[in-house]
Amino acid sequence: MFAPSQLEVRRFFCATYRKITDKAPLTPMEAIAAEWIDQHPEYHADLADEEAALAAVYTVEEGRTNPFLHLSMHLTIAEQRSIDQPTGIRQAVDLLAARRNSMHEAHHVAMEALGEMIWQSQRSGLPPDGHAYLDAVRRAATK
Repeated sequence: MFAPSQLEVRRFFCATYRKITDKAPLTPMEAIAAEWIDQHPEYHADLADEEAALAAVYTVEEGRTNPFLHLSMHLTIAEQRSIDQPTGIRQAVDLLAARRNSMHEAHHVAMEALGEMIWQSQRSGLPPDGHAYLDAVRRAATK
């Protein structure tokens, strides 16, 4: 399993943004990240300053979304969808995208379920419950 550190994740997104602005070739993973970076112009300033990005702390009290966590969750859902893991997530996300008329909005709804699954796992000390996650995305898709 690939488990990059916080700094590695931030460097990845900053480097990808730099390649986008320089019109440099992208790796396949960077190309996927670039799609989500393009859809989040509100994060471009954060991505443009790697030094500040590496030092930044995002707190709930600040009321600001962590752009690196947000973009990482987009990548996670894109990867899950591409390999259909957990089985059925591709269909659930696609149905959600059709219902919301937006893959981007579908990702944001799925992020809520993904975040809840991770939070529950951390709180309980049990492995992440992929079935509960999938069920939550399916419920959202059929509302």
